[in-house]
Amino acid sequence: MKRYYIIIAVLLLGATACTKNFEDYNTDNTGVSTGQLKPDFNDVGIYLLQAERSIINFSGGGDPNSYQVQQNLNADLFSGYFMSPNPFNGGRNNTNYFMMSGWNGEAFKVGYLNIMSPISKLRTNRIDTAFPAVWAVAQIVQVAGMSRVTDIYGPIPYSKAGSSKTDLPYDSQEDIYKRFFLELDTATANLQNYINKGEQLPFTFAKFDLVYNGDFSKWLQFANSLRLRLAMHIVKADAATAQAQAEKALNPSNGGVITTNASNMVVQVGGSFTNPLVFIDRNWGDTRIGADIACYLMGYNDPRIAAYLGKSTDKNFSSQYVGIRLGAVTSSATKNEYIGYSALGSAFSLTTPVQIMTAAEVYFLRAEAALNGWANAGGSAEELYNQGITTSMEQWNVAIGSYLSDATSKPADYVDPKHSDNNIAAQTAITIKWDDAALTEVKKERIATQKWIAMFPEGQEAWTEHRRTGYPKLFPVAHNESAGTVSDAEGVRRLPYPQQEYNTNATELNKGITLLGGTDDAATHLWWDKK
Repeated sequence: MKRYYIIIAVLLLGATACTKNFEDYNTDNTGVSTGQLKPDFNDVGIYLLQAERSIINFSGGGDPNSYQVQQNLNADLFSGYFMSPNPFNGGRNNTNYFMMSGWNGEAFKVGYLNIMSPISKLRTNRIDTAFPAVWAVAQIVQVAGMSRVTDIYGPIPYSKAGSSKTDLPYDSQEDIYKRFFLELDTATANLQNYINKGEQLPFTFAKFDLVYNGDFSKWLQFANSLRLRLAMHIVKADAATAQAQAEKALNPSNGGVITTNASNMVVQVGGSFTNPLVFIDRNWGDTRIGADIACYLMGYNDPRIAAYLGKSTDKNFSSQYVGIRLGAVTSSATKNEYIGYSALGSAFSLTTPVQIMTAAEVYFLRAEAALNGWANAGGSAEELYNQGITTSMEQWNVAIGSYLSDATSKPADYVDPKHSDNNIAAQTAITIKWDDAALTEVKKERIATQKWIAMFPEGQEAWTEHRRTGYPKLFPVAHNESAGTVSDAEGVRRLPYPQQEYNTNATELNKGITLLGGTDDAATHLWWDKK
């Protein structure tokens, strides 16, 4: 019997558990040979279900270990969203800039084993010619996933990935982004052709689509929205390309972008697969709300606060919203000391879909495009900014009230109820209400700050945007254990390459570090990171 599992492996998040001690990601460990895969997908689901992890990697059976080290103990921290109450490694770890090599290679591994490998198998077995619309979705997923990987490390093997198990060359980040845009060109053209012709697949794609239930028009909107996101990433490094790609993404004739919450790029969970962030928060108690997001929400009297944040359960300051400042948990701390600080709020459960991109984010990207004077933004910066806030409020089912007209509320100072040495004043006085007479840079801060609030809890993109724009203004780390490598003012700019690359691909890795233009450490800026 034909089992059309097709792209579920590549489509999205989930799958078997992986550990912090990962195997060689240049080795095919799937147990299925290329010869076993056929364009009719006979029994292909066995292989693809093993490789179901993609974009954000989490596991069934209650073990989101990979997600924890791939994102939660990295980008989620550096974005200002979360902080761990657990003094891992004796209190010296990523939370205070003592970079943990055993954690920091996970995203690299996931990119190649769980994204590039299965998609390469699909192409080897002619999925690109047999079912171009399905191949388009695979390409979109690859760009979405691998853009995160390059935005974590910088130069990575991409154009030649899969061609060799040793001596795998690195591409510059500039070249990788150019390739992303070309791949999105192919994907969107195939989707538009499929949609315009009214074609039908010989199987029910919806059964295996955990995002859009087989709606290729929504995949097209996501592809255009992803192009817009990537275009904005590079605006300081290559302004001309950024504008051209953004205007292409926003051109209505190309299929449109995400405009409603019904088209948000979120991945459904269920069965043995749970929301990994919620699992880590509720079941392990290994993550808590960061001081930054708590202080912005409290200072703004933000209606989303109860959805995002739970109140403290510590008996000494119960029923308050209290985040943990990055770097506050040191070697002298115990997990119980901070476990009662704010956890995730009422909007989150183990079955909450995992968020990748939302309509609100797209409105803020469009607001920035309008502010830049680019074509096809579809409104003024003010209109799109206000729509972004409104759409976010709708996403979280909260009443917006007078939020848009609030011209006085400012982010709150941070007060640690247990350790006053962590107390610190707010880093900005930016308010909510749009002011068209404000300086351009103030407008950019306003857009970026509200976009950051709206993107919660997706820390990877929030960290990227913070590095790109410099906003929102975050508290400096409370204790810096980087031995002078990472400055308090700039924070972590990237993750160092995994030790596995030094062990197995050292010659090409060293060329990649040359392309990086700096040192393989957490302080070196990426190509697009000009702030």
